[in-house]
Amino acid sequence: MSAPVTVESTEDDRTQGSLEYKSEKVAAKTEDETADIILPDVWSAEYPDGGVSAWLVVFGGVCTTFSTFGYVNAWGVFQAYYEETLLKDSSASNIAWIGSVQYSMIFVPALVSGHFFDRGHFKIPFFIASVLIVAATFLVAQCTQYWHFLLCQGFATGLGSGILFGPINAVMGHWFKKKRGLATGFLATGSSIGGTVFPIVARNLIPRVGFPWTMRIFGFILLCSLGVANLTVRRRLPPKETGGLFNPIAFRNHAYTVYCLGGIVAFLGLYTLLTYIDISATSVGISSDFAFYLISIANAASLFGRLVAGVTTDKFGAVNVISPMTAVAAIMTYVWPLARSKGSFVAIALIYGFSSGVYVSSFILPMYHLGDIEDMGRRSGMAMTLTAFGAVAGPPISGAINTATGGYTAVGYYAGSMILFAIVLMLISRHLVLRQLWGKF
Repeated sequence: MSAPVTVESTEDDRTQGSLEYKSEKVAAKTEDETADIILPDVWSAEYPDGGVSAWLVVFGGVCTTFSTFGYVNAWGVFQAYYEETLLKDSSASNIAWIGSVQYSMIFVPALVSGHFFDRGHFKIPFFIASVLIVAATFLVAQCTQYWHFLLCQGFATGLGSGILFGPINAVMGHWFKKKRGLATGFLATGSSIGGTVFPIVARNLIPRVGFPWTMRIFGFILLCSLGVANLTVRRRLPPKETGGLFNPIAFRNHAYTVYCLGGIVAFLGLYTLLTYIDISATSVGISSDFAFYLISIANAASLFGRLVAGVTTDKFGAVNVISPMTAVAAIMTYVWPLARSKGSFVAIALIYGFSSGVYVSSFILPMYHLGDIEDMGRRSGMAMTLTAFGAVAGPPISGAINTATGGYTAVGYYAGSMILFAIVLMLISRHLVLRQLWGKF
């Protein structure tokens, strides 16, 4: 076995968050160590990598992702319901803007919340955001016009979710190192559980108690889950002064820049299938009673994908796992418009849910190794904020393509191509890292 990697680092380097690679200071590197987008971790603190306190943080993180990404992942149900009832005078593309704003708002505040997290400001913003989500959910029950839904469900829920979700991955980095992928995989299961539970609850409650009371019940569910999260999630390492809100030095690392671009492109196509699969099923004659459950099926499958990613990324490297599974998601997106039967839609939902779950749960992992751990909140926050551009534009673009073409074939081509292009950018990013590490310029 070759000698371990050694990196000389000054306090100034860490304070300014410099991500420039010093290839001449890399003594040796095994093939396994360079199999991912990875830099030597210069943070020398001991990591618990387990224990009651650490796993309670993970449990609180699961409650957080359940209440944020899990709730937002149920948007396809609202898209279908609004098109058929409350907002039937609005176009599918306009309604999709509510969901896409909600998606994008999860990423936009990540820059601010991640920076505040690095500096030790965590509990108060976390609590305020929890209150915002619960209050906005109760207010959706009173909404009657398009702008009401856009404000409450799009901006308010999305903004609160973003403030919560931004630092939650950085928290995992405080408690886990060797088992970081596993912890992140468990963390991401909350999104799948929420994306499975909320649509089923909505489907069964709306006919019985009506839409307003269904949203109030959602509010009480979120009140409980976010209450648990506020009691259990906490940081471990001391705060660090990492400089300003934005760290332009990070983009001197071309691998980081390309990887961020790949995230934008990926989200231009990634949520299209989840947004429109149930509507596309009813358009070819599948009953709405059955089509309503396709979102839950996809999210349930996503849970297993996230767990598998958590186990395998620690062993094989995040990019080595993400790339092939995301390619499967792209293929399913191409195939989706060809589905005509219940069985074919279920198969697509299962396979797509599993494969896309790997990407969603693991795409932030390389960020841990693209700089120092004390700058993780800001660095990942910048990346997530940039991906908001893809998240906000993707579903409406797909809706506009559907309106212009009168079908979902071109939509599948567009979304699938975006996902494949994102994989290419991800691999280019890794190639740039390997060149820098081995000094082959």
